[in-house]
Amino acid sequence: MELDGQIVQVLSYEHQKIGRGSAQVRMKVKNIRTGAIFDTTAQAGSKWPRIRLEQRHVQYLYTENDLHYFMDQDTYEQFPLSPAQLGDAVNYLKDGMELDVLMYDEEPVGVDMPLNVVLEVSQTEPGFKGDTATGGNKPAVLETGMTINVPLFVSTGDKIRVDTRDGTYVERV
Repeated sequence: MELDGQIVQVLSYEHQKIGRGSAQVRMKVKNIRTGAIFDTTAQAGSKWPRIRLEQRHVQYLYTENDLHYFMDQDTYEQFPLSPAQLGDAVNYLKDGMELDVLMYDEEPVGVDMPLNVVLEVSQTEPGFKGDTATGGNKPAVLETGMTINVPLFVSTGDKIRVDTRDGTYVERV
């Protein structure tokens, strides 16, 4: 939605009714262009203009000087996105990956990641004899540089499925 001239995404909200006063809504919102997260309060029933976002299917190409370059699959046009626009998605990008970019008036404003991605474990401590699937966790560095906790039986070189919503281990592939 558009709030005070900014394009924002509502991350969470809470409806509050206090005594005799009117109800209020507390919202945590994220500025789509800058990535800044802030809290705001509004009267219940307030209305804001909704923003129409278009999805374009793109392919991730490469990173250069802190910018991540993508190519539109239909027009073959290339464009960069900053880490602020990508948010947590920057931890899951690998060469050749296909995903959807959210566009507002021909301006890329964010990405829509798949629920799970398959990444290779580039470094982790070796497992020990007797380790089981439910025996515990250890840290592992993935090919994108992100560190997550994995079960003890996962070793360096294994491919694992990672949930992009919260960065947790799902399964070994």
